[in-house]
Amino acid sequence: MAYDYEYFKKAIYDMTKIDLGAYKEKQMKRRIDTLIDKHKIVGYENYVALLKTDREKFEEFVSYLTINVSEFYRNPEQWDFLDKQVIPELLKNFGNNLKIWSAACSTGDEPYSLVMALSRHLPLNQIKIFATDIDKQILAKAKLGLYSAKSVENVPKDLKAKYFDVVGGSYKIKDEIKSRVEFKQHNLLKDDFPKDMHLIVCRNVLIYFTEEAKEQIFRQFCQSLKSQGILFIGSTEQITNYKEIGFQRKNSFYYDKP
Repeated sequence: MAYDYEYFKKAIYDMTKIDLGAYKEKQMKRRIDTLIDKHKIVGYENYVALLKTDREKFEEFVSYLTINVSEFYRNPEQWDFLDKQVIPELLKNFGNNLKIWSAACSTGDEPYSLVMALSRHLPLNQIKIFATDIDKQILAKAKLGLYSAKSVENVPKDLKAKYFDVVGGSYKIKDEIKSRVEFKQHNLLKDDFPKDMHLIVCRNVLIYFTEEAKEQIFRQFCQSLKSQGILFIGSTEQITNYKEIGFQRKNSFYYDKP
């Protein structure tokens, strides 16, 4: 069975360039086995054969594999720190043309939250967010910009009233916010990272990766930032060797590059 899974990891990498070896194996294998059982398929080899011939099942697999749990202004106190401390510091150090990357952006909640947070400090036409994710289907949802009431419950009331239209029981982000975000497919484990960023936001994603993969990504984030740039991570994460990587710690979830 172990050999079977090794074959599966290689086959998936050849098909998708997603390296399952970089994810915590027990956790990831359990997710994949659940999906295989759902389709009543026996063995990884048969599942790979299905993925190669059925586009719908292939896209379902990629979406299932790339764990997408997201919401606007997740952990509001951390966004309050961004508003009161981080954004003013970035504007002071770099001026108004900030280069901001929302990595592993999922359904767009995070980059759209960033635009709204920045709108308290800058005109919208001066805001641009670069947002990436490995999953094309999720990026399509992000571009659509339609969310449940639960997804937007932490958005400050004034921003929710200003930047969302209520459509039935859902909330649709307005085009003036959507137009400030550029979405692109990107694999954190394989693709080149953008350079000279002032702020990188990557939250509650790397917990699913092995320690080696996490360290590699954090090092690349550090290289991707300009001096005095800032990394914002999630409440489920920490960088234990941040000094060795090249960061200073601002608080529990923010690290800057000296």
